[in-house]
Amino acid sequence: MPVSAEYKAYILDLLSGVEGVSARAMFGGAGLYVDDTMFGLLTRSDRFYLRVDEINQPDFEALEAEQFIPFEDDPKKSHMRMPYFETPVDILENEEELAVWAKKAWEAARRNKKPKKKTKNKSTKQKKP
Repeated sequence: MPVSAEYKAYILDLLSGVEGVSARAMFGGAGLYVDDTMFGLLTRSDRFYLRVDEINQPDFEALEAEQFIPFEDDPKKSHMRMPYFETPVDILENEEELAVWAKKAWEAARRNKKPKKKTKNKSTKQKKP
């Protein structure tokens, strides 16, 4: 079951204070983006996570937020952890504070963004005589 349309609309409405937020379908959930950088995700179970790194992760830990575990139900893969923590309820209830946390998550995502791989275009290569 994919993320519910109602929950996605609710979160996007809460994030209206962050300019340029968009959602893209992803693995039954949705990725949240600003300027082509994913800073958050919504899961199929209607949970909202924000991107962390060493700078903003302590804020989430201080509020005992849970880290995203993508394969929680699969014992063989449940050891995997991703750099996303669930957005604390206290933050969700304050749109101004949520905008600050979302911007920090976007900054964390930008700091840790991997460069896109360059693909070789075979049609433009010239053959040697």
